[in-house]
Amino acid sequence: MNRRPAAARRAPKAPAGPASPLNQQVAGAVRERILAGVFAPGERLAEEKLSLELGVSRVPVREALRHLAAEGLVVLRPRRGAVVFSHTEEEMRDLVEVRATLEGLNARLAARRHDPKQMAELERILRDGARVTERSDLALIQRSNARFHEAIEAIAANSVLMGIVRTLRDRTALIFARRSRVRVRRNWEEHAGIVRAILAGDEDKAARLAYDHVYSAAREDVDEAPAAPKRALRRRTGS
Repeated sequence: MNRRPAAARRAPKAPAGPASPLNQQVAGAVRERILAGVFAPGERLAEEKLSLELGVSRVPVREALRHLAAEGLVVLRPRRGAVVFSHTEEEMRDLVEVRATLEGLNARLAARRHDPKQMAELERILRDGARVTERSDLALIQRSNARFHEAIEAIAANSVLMGIVRTLRDRTALIFARRSRVRVRRNWEEHAGIVRAILAGDEDKAARLAYDHVYSAAREDVDEAPAAPKRALRRRTGS
């Protein structure tokens, strides 16, 4: 597939202003529908239709769409209005490749620095996740998954890495959301393996499992995972 210039694929993100509770509620409702696949990538989000469906005026809908554009879930296009963001195949591969590598680094650092109090919280999140099933509310499935990854990055305690990975999670949300329900049990089985490696202080294994987990979750949309880059995942010895 030929790449089009970035400017032709997406408009600049709109700046997000102060959000009222109503704007936040509307943004949350639209976000949930996007991540659930109710609104497909590339689909136009008409303000008038959304305002009727949600029972609000067009003003909070317009503000909500601006906030979702700032999150990267929506693109605001002149004369066309808002559409659900759509990744090209190349963009999906690039995003998943970077996120897999950085999630692996997060797990490596967590295995190196595992604080007992934070590890107890991670284990509690893992136990809670074991109760989530494919019949659970989609918002709960996605929220539980986010809590797990955020707990690992808290243990890793690298503020620069934390900011980069959280931005990547926003940008890859649509890639992973489509399969979050059907593979919920497999996700938590893979999470459990990552936690065991972190608890054991096995940096290499934790990094490899976290790297593989990202590709496993995205495999429907992205090519098979390449081998984990040894330079990025191997313990640094200073040589």
